[in-house]
Amino acid sequence: MKELDLLKKDWNKRTNDFPKVTYNDIYALIHKKSSSIVKWIFVICIVEFIFWTSLNLLIPESYLDIYEQFHLKTFLQISQVAHYIILSVFIYLFYKNFKSISVCDSTNILMQKIIKTRKTVNCYVYYNIVLYVIISVVLNVIMLSNPTLLINSLGLKIKDLDPDLFLYLYIAIQTATLFIMCGLLWLYYKIIYGILLKKLNKNYTELKKMED
Repeated sequence: MKELDLLKKDWNKRTNDFPKVTYNDIYALIHKKSSSIVKWIFVICIVEFIFWTSLNLLIPESYLDIYEQFHLKTFLQISQVAHYIILSVFIYLFYKNFKSISVCDSTNILMQKIIKTRKTVNCYVYYNIVLYVIISVVLNVIMLSNPTLLINSLGLKIKDLDPDLFLYLYIAIQTATLFIMCGLLWLYYKIIYGILLKKLNKNYTELKKMED
């Protein structure tokens, strides 16, 4: 935001040595920066979509065999299709936000578009984390409902295990994994989208100051 700070400083000068920067000049710069940020949000979302789609295509079919034993394969496939549909909706919304913010012609409208974009990003982040939690909980609850089948599906021998100890360890490991993965997802979104939203929020603050 160095360029914006320089423009604001020059805008407030009362000197005739240089031409004064106008309100429209500052608005144009904020508008350009906001449009660029929203564009990056849209691009990153597409990259994520391509990455996860490619990763799923690389996963061997045998990976789902364990879930087939619990009749969960169909559930996972339906969930995946629904997930891609919802991701497509988010991509469309990000694209729509980018196109709408690119043609804003007033400060108030630009501020509204920034708020809308911020809400869309927050919904996207929470959706991905909540979805992961729901899928993990559903899978583990169903698999834990049949401990014997779970032990056999993992290639373990029941006679060599204490069933109660196994269940406690399994629950502890899955719970720890859930928290770690949620933490990593939150950290990723906080870094990637958090930086962009921080810049977008700064633009919003500058616009609000200009309107006051």
